[in-house]
Amino acid sequence: MTESMSNREKKEEQERQDQIQQDIARVKLPRGNQTLGVLDQRLGGSRCRVRCLDGKTRICRIPGRLKRRLWVREGNIVLVEPWEHSGDKKGDIIFKYKPIQVDFLKKKGHLDKLQEFEEF
Repeated sequence: MTESMSNREKKEEQERQDQIQQDIARVKLPRGNQTLGVLDQRLGGSRCRVRCLDGKTRICRIPGRLKRRLWVREGNIVLVEPWEHSGDKKGDIIFKYKPIQVDFLKKKGHLDKLQEFEEF
């Protein structure tokens, strides 16, 4: 009976490793005018203050299609799409990165500007 438990544990561990590999393989990178950002403060009403890596701080909202699925906290790394007009001040949060994905982005150099912001 203990052998079957160890086999089950091995199988669960393998499934966890597969899930981690899938998360890394599916890392969403910024396209076009999209930018990465760090969530600074939740403001209520699905609005947040996000410090983007392009040097601007935007008031971003979580769109209605993601409102129930996307739960964010201060310090999360998110993908922001600036609005077409008043894009320097406002935008939409379209994706939240998991911790394993954040590690991948740091290794690949996409979050290098993040250290510059944290120094201030």
